[in-house]
Amino acid sequence: MRHSRIGVLALAALLGASMPAFAQTRVAPPTAVDSAPLAPPPGAAAPAQAQAAPPVAEPQPVQPPPVLQGPAAPQPVQPPPASPLPPEPQPVQPPPTLPAPGPALPVPPVPQQQTGVPDPNATLAGKRGDTSDVDAVLLVSKPVLSLAGQSSWDQGFQRLSESFKILREEAAKAGLPIAGRPLTLFVETDDNGFRFEAMLPVGQAPEGARTSEFARGVKVGLSPAGPSLRFVHVAPYDDIDSTYETITAYLEAKSIVVKDAFLEEYVSDLNDPGDPNLEINVYVQPR
Repeated sequence: MRHSRIGVLALAALLGASMPAFAQTRVAPPTAVDSAPLAPPPGAAAPAQAQAAPPVAEPQPVQPPPVLQGPAAPQPVQPPPASPLPPEPQPVQPPPTLPAPGPALPVPPVPQQQTGVPDPNATLAGKRGDTSDVDAVLLVSKPVLSLAGQSSWDQGFQRLSESFKILREEAAKAGLPIAGRPLTLFVETDDNGFRFEAMLPVGQAPEGARTSEFARGVKVGLSPAGPSLRFVHVAPYDDIDSTYETITAYLEAKSIVVKDAFLEEYVSDLNDPGDPNLEINVYVQPR
């Protein structure tokens, strides 16, 4: 509308500027025709006097054209009335076609730990100990084959090795899988020697195996369980007295009272008492 109005005003100004030139122009009246008056027709009376020619009217000034009206403003379109009927349901598009499956991938082998096969190297604490620190652990009871015995200190290493050999042979005869490292529970000690109970953790016997009878004094039992303090010995077996001196000093410094029996777990096989890498876990249980 603003541009329409400006156009109209410009056109009116242009026309108004040209009006005076048209107003000043005058048309000269035509000259009289020198001719004789016509004779009246027969039977008509002759005019008394010839009438003079009418005067010629002066031209009028040119009027400007009418102002053009701008276009009418458009009226807003009214929305159509809402249909009372619900919209028709759209057809359901079919799902995209999936590509044909390729060849099946090979199934990776299942680790042995997930098949329920016992681990013959598993320890009671479940993790390896630190030689420079004392671990507070919780022992979980395991089924074991046990063999009671006694020995002097000089024959102690050999006597324990023989006991574990017997336990392994009896487990094999009964079809029992080995489920952990061998243990020794020291029941009583004195200056001459000690009484002990050798243990070998075992798993569940397969169906049909005979586990009710064992030879050579072997019995079925459970390993000790409960809160314990673990000390790690990594040195020859002949030097294990130094580890027990450390244990005694630690318990006295902490004022910890423990049970009389203590438990040794042999992470390494008892093949050579002079092995510098022999690793043994020593567990003591507070009262």
